[in-house]
Amino acid sequence: MKTLSKKNDSTLNKYAMDAFGANGIDYTPKFFTREDIVTVFEKIDAFRNFFQQNRQPGLDDVLMRIAGLTGKRSFLVFKDNKYITVPTEKIAYFYVKYESSIIMCFDRIEYSVNRSLEHIHDLLSDKQFFRLNRQYLINFNAVKEVEHYFARKLLVNLSVPVPGKLLVPKEKAGSFLHWLEDR
Repeated sequence: MKTLSKKNDSTLNKYAMDAFGANGIDYTPKFFTREDIVTVFEKIDAFRNFFQQNRQPGLDDVLMRIAGLTGKRSFLVFKDNKYITVPTEKIAYFYVKYESSIIMCFDRIEYSVNRSLEHIHDLLSDKQFFRLNRQYLINFNAVKEVEHYFARKLLVNLSVPVPGKLLVPKEKAGSFLHWLEDR
């Protein structure tokens, strides 16, 4: 094995100092001085300010729209001997009634869908719709308020009337609240 001499060791320290001084920010060995560390933090602030100033206006809005468009945009339904497309933004919730999946729109019109709630859930955007339980899949825009219920469950009140109570089981309560907050 070859050992490094003191001269080679000091040369390596110089190179390390130069590399750290050239915008390196991940490693702070003990031989750096206070001034070196202050300089690095000033560079971090300069980088942060540079990227915040050059951010495009409305970029967050565009990214949110793109993320929201990943799911199915409409459903083809049959009602009154006609085929009708129902856009997903007009759907308040899906629910199961007599083993059939039903669409309930914000205007309180119901449509029957020939798909299971599980299949519908797979087609929709996770940002826009949440599977509350085995019977309900709700739109974020339909949520009016959420209350604590017995046994750590949540009671969800929607802007559109629902037959019965909408309960979120305690196993899903945390993920439901995270979904509400993650906008």
